[in-house]
Amino acid sequence: MFQALAQQHSDTFPAAEPTDPLDLVFIEGFCAPTVIGIHASELDTPQTVVIDVCAGMPRVRACETDRIGDTIDYGVLRERLLRLLQEHRVQLLEALAEQVARIAIDEFHAHWVRVRIAKPRKFEDTQAVGVVIERRREPPSPAAARAATLRLIGHGLVPGSR
Repeated sequence: MFQALAQQHSDTFPAAEPTDPLDLVFIEGFCAPTVIGIHASELDTPQTVVIDVCAGMPRVRACETDRIGDTIDYGVLRERLLRLLQEHRVQLLEALAEQVARIAIDEFHAHWVRVRIAKPRKFEDTQAVGVVIERRREPPSPAAARAATLRLIGHGLVPGSR
């Protein structure tokens, strides 16, 4: 199902530049227990959640280098999700999905992410309930861009000096 969602919107994924290709790295159907919910029955007992993460990056260098360091290591992302599910203190799936999105963007440098989190069989008459969110990396502010340039100059790397 998640692959269908990604395919359905493949023409709208953002990239660094409109002409840059976007490469997607995904984890689909990740299942793990966590304590999450608003009802008394959910606040102490772990329940299984299913997480799908699809993270997009403009033209991953790993396509040419064949090195894991040039892409998102989904094994490392999976481990980070396990840690999050043990440590988070949120009650709503929306808040948990936001944390997953922030991890993909801030820690794994994704430019775009879609996160789907579901509680399977939450009710007898449903397969699952949950949320799907999308987030994009915010472009740096002019002040942040100037600070980055000053850091480069401080390290002896002046943009455009070659």
